[in-house]
Amino acid sequence: MLETEIAGLGLKNPTILASGIMGSTGSSLKRIAVEGGAGALVTKSVGIEARGGHENPTVIEVPGGLLNAIGLSNPGVFEFEAEITGAKEGGVPVIASVFGFQVEEFVEVAAKLQEYGADAIELNLSCPNVKKAGTVFGKSPKLSRSVVENVKSRVSVPVIAKLTANTDDIVEVARACVEGGCDAITAINTIPAMKIDIHTRTPVLGNKTGGLSGPSIKPIALKCVYDIKKELDIPVIGCGGIATGEDALEFLMAGASAVEIGTAVRLRGIGVFGRVAGEIEAFMKENGYKSLNDVIGAAL
Repeated sequence: MLETEIAGLGLKNPTILASGIMGSTGSSLKRIAVEGGAGALVTKSVGIEARGGHENPTVIEVPGGLLNAIGLSNPGVFEFEAEITGAKEGGVPVIASVFGFQVEEFVEVAAKLQEYGADAIELNLSCPNVKKAGTVFGKSPKLSRSVVENVKSRVSVPVIAKLTANTDDIVEVARACVEGGCDAITAINTIPAMKIDIHTRTPVLGNKTGGLSGPSIKPIALKCVYDIKKELDIPVIGCGGIATGEDALEFLMAGASAVEIGTAVRLRGIGVFGRVAGEIEAFMKENGYKSLNDVIGAAL
């Protein structure tokens, strides 16, 4: 009843671990699949070289979610093979998240992660392009298309473009990614935000600003999914503030074929995937839905 498909990847249920939460090691990824019940896994974003990330504090809780400024800390792609291997022991599709500061980095990292056994690549397009004076890839249809096209030319696994809502027109960026050959879209990444300590008169995060995730961005993410699906014939993964079956059903009815869950793992534990899937199934049975395909796009 809960089976779904994203770009040829079969999922036992529509819940996916979002990048950035418990995605650094193969053992934690496997645990999310085996104990948590996730239908698929997305790794932490991996780059060409190791990065230490920003100074603490890097993650704080705020009303309506989390603020994080981890800074893309990762061991570098050449040290990540064991994590992909370990994650695949969970028995569900493993989607490797890739970031880069120029197109060539995306390509090299994606190719190496495919070699390690990743079932798909998710492109984190919320990074600045060092060759374009810091322009964020995901703000530019042209740059986004270039990343997708070049990665698609090197890998044979599905390529998913993860988009930011911090752009003038997310549909145009999504359209450019489709024209570049992407197999699916994830919408959305975190929203730029900050918090200030009024007693010390300083920003709380070590990096001063960070990315907001959780329930507070859900209405934004939902609209982005809806707008993309209204205009484009491309599979979409909804991401942003999903913590309950009702949250997930909203995204599914807006046209998403699956949903990524991140902040709710930290706030509600790894069992959130199984609970969300169970709540979706209960709703479907109660309302006479025979398959998830009857739910997907119902609000369009």
